[in-house]
Amino acid sequence: MNIVCLDMEGVIVPEIWIAFSEAVGIPELKRTTRDEPDYDKLMRFRLDILKKNHLGLKEIQETISTIDPLPGAREFLDELRTLTQVIILSDTFTQFGMPLMKKLGYPTLFCNELIVAPDGEITGYRMRIADSKRSTVKALQAAGFETIASGDSFNDLGMIEESKAGFLFRTTDKLKQDYPQYPAFEEYSDLLAAIRAAL
Repeated sequence: MNIVCLDMEGVIVPEIWIAFSEAVGIPELKRTTRDEPDYDKLMRFRLDILKKNHLGLKEIQETISTIDPLPGAREFLDELRTLTQVIILSDTFTQFGMPLMKKLGYPTLFCNELIVAPDGEITGYRMRIADSKRSTVKALQAAGFETIASGDSFNDLGMIEESKAGFLFRTTDKLKQDYPQYPAFEEYSDLLAAIRAAL
C-alpha cells in the first residue's frame, strides 16, 4: 500500500514566515528552511526576533487568517486523495497549520507544537519527534506502507531520500543542482503525473 507525504509550506500553501515578515516589515523573518538547514537554529533566530519586537501568536495568526492555499493546491490534493492516502508532513506548528488545513478540506497534518505563554508570547516549541519527516516516513514503512515524498527545502530531503520515489517541487536552483537525482517540478499537473507513475 502506498502513501504520499507532502511538505506544506512552499508546496501547498505560501511560506507563513515570509507572509508574516512582509506584514510586520521585518525582512529577517523571511529566512526559511530553504536558507537554513538547521531547524533549531532557525527557530531560535525567529523567536529572538519575535521577543525583541513584542510579537506573539496572535499577530502571526492574524496574518495566517489572510493566507490562502497556493493556486491549484486544493484541486491537486483532492485529485491525489482519490488515488492514494496523503499525509502533510510539516515542521510548522498546530497553531499555524490547522487554519490552513480548513481551507484545504482537512487533509491529515503531522506537525509540531508551539509553547505559548498566557500573554501570547511564543516561548518555545516541541518537535513531535527528532528528524520528524525522515522518522515518520520510516515509521510508515515499518507499518507496511511504501512512501512517495515531495517537498521544496533542506528539511524535506530526509523523507525524499527514504522514500521509494521522491520529487522536489518549486525548489531552489541550489537544491536542484545539489540533488539532481530527484526530479524537480514547477506545476501540480507534472507532480501529480510523476506520483501517479510511481504508485
